[in-house]
Amino acid sequence: MPHMKLRLAVFCLASTACAADIPPADWQIKTAVLAAPKADRDAVAILGYDAAGRVVELRKGTNSLVCLADDPRQKGFSVACYHKDLEPFMARGRALAAGGKKADEIFKIREEEVKSGKLKLPDKGILNVTTGKVDAATGEVADLYTRYVIYIPYATVESTGIPLVPIADGAPWIMNPGTHRAHIMINPPKSTAAAKGTPASDEHKNHK
Repeated sequence: MPHMKLRLAVFCLASTACAADIPPADWQIKTAVLAAPKADRDAVAILGYDAAGRVVELRKGTNSLVCLADDPRQKGFSVACYHKDLEPFMARGRALAAGGKKADEIFKIREEEVKSGKLKLPDKGILNVTTGKVDAATGEVADLYTRYVIYIPYATVESTGIPLVPIADGAPWIMNPGTHRAHIMINPPKSTAAAKGTPASDEHKNHK
């Protein structure tokens, strides 16, 4: 246990050069599910990172959700959970990023591939993104906050009635309208999420 805590402390606090120190699979699983609804957590599929930093399946799922563990190469704690039909889209983004593509390049490539039919996207699907702060001594994650991304490819303000900016705290708005990556954003007020103890901004750091 002391060794595990030491590794976790290094993982959370190390410089960029050491940021890829991979935490144990059981910790990745335990924290990845924080982005899933509580009732679904025991049945979700879980993707995480092996010793080389590659995305691998840590646990098979039996429901419709996939959770992705925190990327130790990125600053801060952020995990995600999304409908399994979004996985080809997410996986393609990860592959392009790993190949050195920038966010605007990834957007253009996936737009072309979706239009051509090479890359399949569901007509709707949800992504939950949960952030928080890791206690390096215990491995527990506090100050959990979840925001919600609902993909609706090629939707627009006109087709949905959803504005480009939220009209109130916690109100939805649409991003990337008219494109393959059109999605509704919902950011619950943080004070409300904290008051309810809910593991409750655009996407997860692993999904560009």
